[in-house]
Amino acid sequence: MKILIKNGRVIDPANNLDGQYDILVEGLRIAKVAKNIRVAADEAIDAAGKIVLPGLVDMHVHLREPGREDKETIKSGTLAALKGGVTTVLAMPNTTPAIDCAENVKLVKGIIQKTALANVFISGAITKGRLGGELVDIRQLKKAAVVAITDDGVSVEDKEVFAQALQEAKKEDVLVICHCEDKALSGKGAVNRGLVATRMGLRGISNESEYKRVESDIRLAEKTGARLHIAHVSCGESVEIISRAKKRGAEVTAEVSPHHFSLSEEAVLGYDTNFKMNPPLRSKADQAALRQGLRDGTIDAIASDHAPHTENEKDIEFDRAEFGVIGLETELSAAITELLEKQILGWPELVEKFTINPAKILGINKGTLGQGKDADIVVVDPQREWLVEKQTLLSKSKNCAFLGKNLRGVVKYTICGGELYIWNS
Repeated sequence: MKILIKNGRVIDPANNLDGQYDILVEGLRIAKVAKNIRVAADEAIDAAGKIVLPGLVDMHVHLREPGREDKETIKSGTLAALKGGVTTVLAMPNTTPAIDCAENVKLVKGIIQKTALANVFISGAITKGRLGGELVDIRQLKKAAVVAITDDGVSVEDKEVFAQALQEAKKEDVLVICHCEDKALSGKGAVNRGLVATRMGLRGISNESEYKRVESDIRLAEKTGARLHIAHVSCGESVEIISRAKKRGAEVTAEVSPHHFSLSEEAVLGYDTNFKMNPPLRSKADQAALRQGLRDGTIDAIASDHAPHTENEKDIEFDRAEFGVIGLETELSAAITELLEKQILGWPELVEKFTINPAKILGINKGTLGQGKDADIVVVDPQREWLVEKQTLLSKSKNCAFLGKNLRGVVKYTICGGELYIWNS
């Protein structure tokens, strides 16, 4: 099948491309990117006034399958991803069973091959069962095609186990992704520690519980030379620690989630559990620091931390509700609204955070519109606004922090592996 996209503003930071070009897709690949392509095509898309981007690469996604198919499945999650312009996701290992051995990787791969609509790469656990005790067989996970390891949702508390994991990961050239949280400091907190928590009568989670672990994990990684990636950075101190580490030459990268750069702790004052996540929404000063970290390059990538939960798990008392929000369908629009419209980033920088940067961090051949590359392409109407409503979200779960909000930027077309999806909303 031939698809011709004409007259759009094509932005591809990987190839320093930003201008009006046409793109020809033939089968699974991009055949040509040039001006005024004249060829007969099965599908012609007039992208005048639109932005044409590489398919987004989201390196932090909870697809819940196997084990919690009531929250999300690989099929429903990847469909939601495509609607949000995300054509590649990294699936987290906190499934049931956890992705902690080659056999479980094989299980997930089988589901992906049968049901996935987008590209799904797999991360494995660092410790067996994600329990922090016994190290997994990293070599076997690498052979099974895992591209990163993480105990996602928890830090590895045992320093000796974590140091051994970093040494093995260095040997096998596997990325280590860290959820940085010291449970001795965060305890049973539900929101950011501060005046808002006091006013709400809820236990707080301090910045220190994150940045102290960020600092110690980076120091251990520097000793071993392992590649380290810090997930969902939420506070200013963490940004500063990562910046200093990069200046020292540490092989560390970092991501931020749209809810953290878009919202601050004041959002939780109404006790709406769609604003309960871990790490929590922080202060306005932390929010500003995250935006500055994106601007100056300290923070390399934007990732949704898509965490679907059922209504029974969220529509209860704030203290008892599960942490986490969905984000695959809103992350690009939130970034356009909060970063682009407010001139924190320009289009090329924004696209870089969503495409080639996460692809490079993961070592995967995605995030570019180069000739011969996979036909993963998104066409976005940058001016159109849309209201985020439960009934229009394709994710099985609806626990979205942007419900009821108007966001700017609507994905009109997604091409994934040469397959065309047209979105009416």
